[in-house]
Amino acid sequence: MRRSFLERTANVRKEEKEVVADKKPRETTVEFLASLAELMVVFLFITTFVLQHFEIPSSSMEDTLLIGDHVFVNREQFAPPTRWMGRLMPYRDIHRGDIVVFLSPEEAGLFVVKRIVGVPGDRIHLRDGDVYRNGEKLDEKYVQHKVGNYDPYRDNFPAVPPSEWHGVTSQDWLATMPAHIQGEDIVVPPDSYFAMGDNRDVSKDSRYWGFIPRKNVIGRPMFISWSFITPPGQYLKRSAGDRLGFVAHVILHFFDETRWSRTLRIVR
Repeated sequence: MRRSFLERTANVRKEEKEVVADKKPRETTVEFLASLAELMVVFLFITTFVLQHFEIPSSSMEDTLLIGDHVFVNREQFAPPTRWMGRLMPYRDIHRGDIVVFLSPEEAGLFVVKRIVGVPGDRIHLRDGDVYRNGEKLDEKYVQHKVGNYDPYRDNFPAVPPSEWHGVTSQDWLATMPAHIQGEDIVVPPDSYFAMGDNRDVSKDSRYWGFIPRKNVIGRPMFISWSFITPPGQYLKRSAGDRLGFVAHVILHFFDETRWSRTLRIVR
């Protein structure tokens, strides 16, 4: 008798829970669409103001970044802090050794990625390919010398005067570079940075077009989202036929030419 009473009580409570569950309001189509719209707004905000996607076009940053690496760049970290976002975003100054994406000082509209070697006030010179900053030789474990040839201007900068014969095509740099030289060093001016590629023998960098203005800096690459084996100079092929041909190649060889080991790799 007692067990029967307990069983009936348990059944009543179960029925009450089922009734409560049935009465729980379900999400309507309008509410679902509103939630989806909110997610889209957040996504668009992040991709517009916080993160931006770039593809690495050249070998100047090998082996840190390869041709065909697709990276997400943090646009906010180096941006001037604002009051309403100051506590949400980890703003900081640009440091030596940071890899940055920026607008080329030489070619309008061209995005470039290099490593910061000198910040305002630093004194820089190269001797036989080695970088000296403020009198001290740098230990740069990330640097590659894949060509291995000798170039007096490139390897002993700024001891050799710039010239078009040495590959300096920026007329502005040809004219202004001597004003920044003190002794054997070039001195980085205020609100500017001296940057170089990790693949030093092939990198066209601050040695060839000068300092990066602070206003040209876009942000810092965070991680590689996808990497695909891409031939050198592919970014220069801009005809519709060349682009469609490469898209077809990517579709056909997505699985066997994707560098899977580089996916989500942090950029340092």
